[in-house]
Amino acid sequence: MTKSKGLTAVFSTLALLACLNSQASAAQCGNGPGGFEAWKQQFAGEARAKGIGGAGVAALMGTNYVSATIAADRSLHSFKLSLDQFLVKRGAAAIVARGRAMKQRNAALFASIEQRYGVPPGPLIAIWGMETAFGSQRGNQNMLSSIATLAYDCRRPEYFTDQLYAALKLIDRGTLSGNQRGSMHGEIGQTQFLPKTMLEYGVGNLESASGALSSTANFLKAHGWRAGAGYQPGEPNFAAIEQWNAAQVYQKAIALMGRQIDGGE
Repeated sequence: MTKSKGLTAVFSTLALLACLNSQASAAQCGNGPGGFEAWKQQFAGEARAKGIGGAGVAALMGTNYVSATIAADRSLHSFKLSLDQFLVKRGAAAIVARGRAMKQRNAALFASIEQRYGVPPGPLIAIWGMETAFGSQRGNQNMLSSIATLAYDCRRPEYFTDQLYAALKLIDRGTLSGNQRGSMHGEIGQTQFLPKTMLEYGVGNLESASGALSSTANFLKAHGWRAGAGYQPGEPNFAAIEQWNAAQVYQKAIALMGRQIDGGE
């Protein structure tokens, strides 16, 4: 072995050891409640190293493993339905009927949002109705416990680790509390924002209609929404709706209901 090859081998070994040490120090995911408390201790250390303050860490340590969240995460069957089946299951006709009334009742608000963000009322109202029945069903789970459970769970820890860090930052800032209530996956507010989305696109109070709808319009605009362009499948703004929710049947439902609310067939 030449000297250069020897050095290369040494550096490769050191790099491998560093990688293994990094993996070993990372909080380990699990598939049940048994390891959750140990995971919290590990994650708290990582959170402090990333600049999360005392309020965020204390809130994290107060979380509990939520079996109901795991059950919900494993049973998203409605997204496997056909579009017609999905519309019936979600009560699309009622959402459209009430949505048209909400559009008239809040005409000034929707005009202001469209002027600022370029997003018409229809898709916003469809999302509002689909997510929380116009703010009436926002969930009653502890937001932070739900997100911590999903960050610990081995199914998709990377995605929810990002959400957990965002939630802890918002708690440190005083924007959220550790007692915030939300839906099964930790979504909060009248259009169900996850913490990272709230951190990046939230405008005002998400528990209010104006704040939630403005935030949703801000999200869509940031994801390429163009004022005046169409938003049905194949049209320019449908791509922004695709960024709101990954389920194709949900995306098509929002576009269809939005068109009906906005006066189309």
